Amino acid sequence: MIIINFYYMIIIKLLVYGEIMVKTAKRLNSIELSQIRKMFEIADENAINLGIGEPDFDIPENVKIAMKDALDAGFTHYTPNKGIIELREEISKKLKKDNKLAIDPESIMVTVGASEALYISAQGLFEKEDEVLIPDPGFLSYKACVDLAESKPIAIEGKIENEYKIKVEDVQEKISSKTKGMIMNSPSNPTGSVMDKEDIKGVADLATDHDFMIISDEIYEKIIYGKKHYSPAQFSDNVIVINGFSKTYAMTGLRIAYLAGENEIVEELLKVHQYNTACASSISQVAAKEALAGPQKYVNTMVKEFERRKDLVATRLDDMGLKCTKLEGAFYAFPQVENPMEYVQRALELGVITVPGNGFGENCKNNIRISYANSYEKIEEAMNRLETIKQ
Repeated sequence: MIIINFYYMIIIKLLVYGEIMVKTAKRLNSIELSQIRKMFEIADENAINLGIGEPDFDIPENVKIAMKDALDAGFTHYTPNKGIIELREEISKKLKKDNKLAIDPESIMVTVGASEALYISAQGLFEKEDEVLIPDPGFLSYKACVDLAESKPIAIEGKIENEYKIKVEDVQEKISSKTKGMIMNSPSNPTGSVMDKEDIKGVADLATDHDFMIISDEIYEKIIYGKKHYSPAQFSDNVIVINGFSKTYAMTGLRIAYLAGENEIVEELLKVHQYNTACASSISQVAAKEALAGPQKYVNTMVKEFERRKDLVATRLDDMGLKCTKLEGAFYAFPQVENPMEYVQRALELGVITVPGNGFGENCKNNIRISYANSYEKIEEAMNRLETIKQ
């Protein structure tokens, strides 16, 4: 077993609870660094990582070849701010084929990962004192991006009795005259839940009726088990769709994604992108184009393996008596434990990295997040270690 020494245990507590006073803008005061990254960075390098949401697969071979060819051709300079037209055309085709969305290439912006797309959208759509609805549990970047826009995040509780799925009535009761937006994420990080079609349509109808924008984070769209993905953009024009290549094609380090929506809105959001990053990496854009245009057998194979791992995790958590909702998409489990911080520290002592749930919202204080984006064999060994933790 990997034993984490006393020094590292102190670091964990400082990272989670500590505060450092520095001379920075006040809007940064409410922003915390990711607990996911903190846990990853302080752990022994030999620990089994069930903390970070990064597929352990290599990128598709055809993508590697396309990148090498682009390098050999000297395609290493600036591209148009929105991205190369060939990639945006492929994204437009993908949106039409997979999502039934008629979005032309000029209404698509290629970004430096979905994280930049989310930041751009928050900066460009929301103002001071605007209220923005965010899922709770929800990915930690949502609240941070709303806070950085100096807007007010309003949590929508995904109830455990609804398997953490956001329901249309949950959204309806949180809408006010100050509501200017909502961030939606299905399949969900951290819960692995997938919203039902009627709720996605219902929320889209609310966005139209109450004139607020939905930022729809669809990065896990393809990683779904026995369900069908629906985009709110199928039902409303008041939607910015965010998607990318990190999860579906294991291209996390290439930092390449996109946002799409109404042309006049995308043109305004381009101002933030232009003065923030100018353009996404030229080589990464070539990789993304090839990923979409090339064969998709790679994706199907990867998702089947994720499903196999998902079944292992679900079975083992059930054997341990840890309450966990049905895993329908993405590659996360979000079980409840008696004391999450103690559990995470004990797991770390055993050489397994997990993440405490409190970083994902106020509704997550009894949860931990487990990522099964690791090999089946390592997950099996991690579960063997975790089952020794007494609850």
